[in-house]
Amino acid sequence: MQIRELKIPDSFEITPRQFSDDRGVFLEWYRFDRLAEAVGHPLDLAQGNTSVSKRGVVRGIHFADVPPSQAKYVTATHGAVLDYVIDIRVGSPTFGQWDSVLLDDVDRRAIYISEGLGHCFVALTDDATVSYLVTSTFNADREHGINPLDEEVGLVFPEAAGELLLSPKDKEAPGLSDAEASGLLPTWEATRAYLESLDSAKGR
Repeated sequence: MQIRELKIPDSFEITPRQFSDDRGVFLEWYRFDRLAEAVGHPLDLAQGNTSVSKRGVVRGIHFADVPPSQAKYVTATHGAVLDYVIDIRVGSPTFGQWDSVLLDDVDRRAIYISEGLGHCFVALTDDATVSYLVTSTFNADREHGINPLDEEVGLVFPEAAGELLLSPKDKEAPGLSDAEASGLLPTWEATRAYLESLDSAKGR
């Protein structure tokens, strides 16, 4: 598999090698050792999630308090989504910026999104099925959102998505500046300290 760091620090695109024959396709969609080498520490996986979305559904922008936040390893097992990573870490050199990866059942890429980053995707097909491996269990009190239509963030949604459909919770989420002003966002300093603690624990 090939692992490429995205323009947002601590996020990666993973492209697996696929082996095809007359029976079908085989691939490794997750390798803890290869990812740990890129990230700097192994993932301590705690939960697996799956969502199924019709075309145009937008999920996000979601994030969790640091520590421990929640790192995510995301892939599409059916259909296609455009997956976004958003830097919401106050003080980060790329604060407010984003990058994206097309996840589909053709190239079968995955995206790794580290603790402290925002995550969002838009479904480009009906029945787009997304699977997530995450490093902490869901805790509603520590989960937060930013409106994915916030002009300051400026996510660009492809025409293939059609009419966008958001949950009431995501529609009512604050914009980036409001979230920052209310102290809701993680900081670059706190996130770096937490990741360094994970890197140090690897060597014990």
